[in-house]
Amino acid sequence: MKILVAIDSFKGCLTSLEANRAAKEGILQRFPEATVVQIPVSDGGEGWLDAFPMGELVHVTVLDPLHRSITAPYLIDGDTAVIEIAKASGLMLLKPEERNPLRATSYGTGQLIVDAVRRGCRHIVVGLGGSATSDCGMGMLRALIDGFANGGCWDDVRALDDVRFTIATDVANPLCGEKGAAHVFAPQKGASPHVVHCLDARAKRFAEVSARHFGFDRQNEPGAGAAGGLGYAFLQYMNAACCSGIDLLLDAVHFDELLQGSDFIITGEGSADRQTLMGKLPFGILQRAKVHGVPVMLIAGRVTDRAALLAAGFSQVECINPPGLSLEEAMKPETAIENIRAVIRSAPSFC
Repeated sequence: MKILVAIDSFKGCLTSLEANRAAKEGILQRFPEATVVQIPVSDGGEGWLDAFPMGELVHVTVLDPLHRSITAPYLIDGDTAVIEIAKASGLMLLKPEERNPLRATSYGTGQLIVDAVRRGCRHIVVGLGGSATSDCGMGMLRALIDGFANGGCWDDVRALDDVRFTIATDVANPLCGEKGAAHVFAPQKGASPHVVHCLDARAKRFAEVSARHFGFDRQNEPGAGAAGGLGYAFLQYMNAACCSGIDLLLDAVHFDELLQGSDFIITGEGSADRQTLMGKLPFGILQRAKVHGVPVMLIAGRVTDRAALLAAGFSQVECINPPGLSLEEAMKPETAIENIRAVIRSAPSFC
């Protein structure tokens, strides 16, 4: 049997690499002769760099969301740079008590871009996810101005004229309003209801000023609300192309070729529900697998809407955590690893 394993990270618990490894161990305990192909995956958030199979890792000194000096990596492959914004502007860089989207800045992400362009990169692929910020990309834009503009304003940033940007995200939210960056995502970054309204008002003012300057307005395009509005800055200021993170990644790893001759796929994420069917990573894998007639098993730390997930085409949907297990215990990496192994060993079928 040939089995593909492509599990997203269990946020705050396991990376994609760790989850894949646990699943492989469970498979080989059950089917010692199986061929298991592990594919690290990400939809643009945590683990984006780990998921790319090519490139040279470059480390840069940048400012984190609270303007502290850190070292952040990105990948270079030829004239293409792959950037994971969470490495420079991510929520994981802050302690819970430090989260403050009114202060947090995306400046460090801009510093990564400056470094990549100075090294000759002409295509910048940016994974949007896991940000600590809600600054509409203003911090990133300031870093680009500081890096390239002689006159200190955006119109002087000529170094980006021949640079192409692609942003990868599974977020389709607009910049402003009830479905926008502040209202939907800022609370998990530490924003109170009052701060959410302040952030949304700030985003509206920024978009209005930007629209007057350029003569067009992209605040309502899908992806504008990604990463605290960083998606908007890329769309409005860099004319970025927005694409599905999982589709871009699966193309990069030649997933369709790996599907040939495969008997089964195991994918997963931290929480599986109806939102999984709205373009999230496991659903992207399912769509590719359907074309080749390969069954897909979905595992998750929490499962709701099982009937809808099965109706969408997953052959099995399994929660790795037994009933009654506390959240604190379930979030321990060693517990999650063993529970992934166990659910694979006891799954009803593999074809």
